[in-house]
Amino acid sequence: MALLYERICAHVLEQLRRGALRPGDRVPSEMELAAQFAVSRITSKRALEVLREAGLVERVRGKGTFVVRRLPDLTDLTVPLRSNPRRDALSIAYIVPSMSEAFGLDLLNTIEERCAEHGAHLVVRRTHGRQTDEEKAVDSLVATVDGLIVFPVYGDFYNASLLRQVLDGFPVVLVDRHLSGIPVSAVLTDNVAAARALTERLLDQGHEHIAFVSPPPVNTSSIEDRLEGFRSAFAERGQPHELINLRSTLPGSTSTESVRADMDAIRVFRDQRPEVTAYFACEYNLARMVDRALGGGDHVVACFDSPGDSIGGPPYLHVRQNQTEMGRRAVDLLLAQLRSEQVPNLSYVPFELIDAQT
Repeated sequence: MALLYERICAHVLEQLRRGALRPGDRVPSEMELAAQFAVSRITSKRALEVLREAGLVERVRGKGTFVVRRLPDLTDLTVPLRSNPRRDALSIAYIVPSMSEAFGLDLLNTIEERCAEHGAHLVVRRTHGRQTDEEKAVDSLVATVDGLIVFPVYGDFYNASLLRQVLDGFPVVLVDRHLSGIPVSAVLTDNVAAARALTERLLDQGHEHIAFVSPPPVNTSSIEDRLEGFRSAFAERGQPHELINLRSTLPGSTSTESVRADMDAIRVFRDQRPEVTAYFACEYNLARMVDRALGGGDHVVACFDSPGDSIGGPPYLHVRQNQTEMGRRAVDLLLAQLRSEQVPNLSYVPFELIDAQT
């Protein structure tokens, strides 16, 4: 598999063999190579760095890159250049907020297994849900890996570092979420369709008043899409209700005070809307909180990604996302980008509705 930076290395090596580039000659700059090969400057920079590590060029601060005065024997040199063992194998980074048995561990396991099948090294970096940590991870990893798989953090703003890499052509695949209006490959559940299907199941069970419960959805595509799917299910029947300002389940926001505030908000909502008989939580941990706040009774709770008895928690009617297919497809799409193949912006994986086990 010829990587983008290897095409540049092969071109420079051929120029050296033909004598078009001779010792002491200036090598085209990062910007010039990026324009010539229609790649990002990150890719051209990596190519020049690999050529330097192979002993073919030297980089002079403030002046540029030049062919070394004493070239090694070029006869047996092949691309990929092998002087740096760290670059012999493909390297992929997976940037993720956190992982749990409810959602995330199976995704990580599949990504690791798929990388191993292709002989690729996998680097995992957790961001703990903090956008600043995500930006630092992106900035530090792009210089050492061939591509990124990113599970974006919850946030009101897009990660500027991630956007910069996407727009600069660095290979990136997102999982679970997408960036609206940004041309980046993303592998995810069709959250609109899944949320609509789950809501319609509740309506079919006779629940006419259903509440959607979530953190603020702004700029978090998975929540935005689930809320859209929830709303769309009420075109001809039922009455939707929304409680979408809870925060204690967000990374970095789980404190005794925030949990107490959210529990109180759920109880106030329940008391103000006694007609609501079903609660649709956007994710499992929030479903647990809603269940505890309601204190039993005749209310039904549904959600995305319920692990049920596997971790000792209650089983809910839920959407089961296909983490195995999501992880496998994310790696495959990233490898396709590295082969300079066109890939879709959105790649949906199948989902299932799983009834609560009583």
